[in-house]
Amino acid sequence: MPKITVYLDQKKYLVCLKTAQKQFLALLKKENIRCDEVIIHFITSSKMRHLHKKFFNDPSDTDCITFPINGIKTDNSYTILGEIFICPKTAHKYAKINKIDYFEELTLYLVHGFLHLIGYNDLKAKDQKQMRQKEKECLVYLKNPKLL
Repeated sequence: MPKITVYLDQKKYLVCLKTAQKQFLALLKKENIRCDEVIIHFITSSKMRHLHKKFFNDPSDTDCITFPINGIKTDNSYTILGEIFICPKTAHKYAKINKIDYFEELTLYLVHGFLHLIGYNDLKAKDQKQMRQKEKECLVYLKNPKLL
């Protein structure tokens, strides 16, 4: 079973680390992805802006940033799929403005990060459409109470 390390680097917004781990494991199983480790960080908006500026030359807020490391496991070597950085404040703000559930928005960011780590992209319109369809599919899958 892969090691899913989750860091909570912010304290203001509620995040269930065990749920994040279980959701990520369920997504790996759903997509039949093998890896040995994944790291997930829930961070402040100031830390997110810092990462966004440093790595993407964009100082604005964003919801999720991913850094693929080894990719999908293809042999017996130790494989770190990558790291995901998620901003709960952004999820809370978006959920409040759009009158949707905060935890569902946070889960969407986790799914979005997962999809980036396994090779999905959203830079072009065609890729965005494919990403949105896959996000919806994964969110429906995660609503199955037997999974978590």
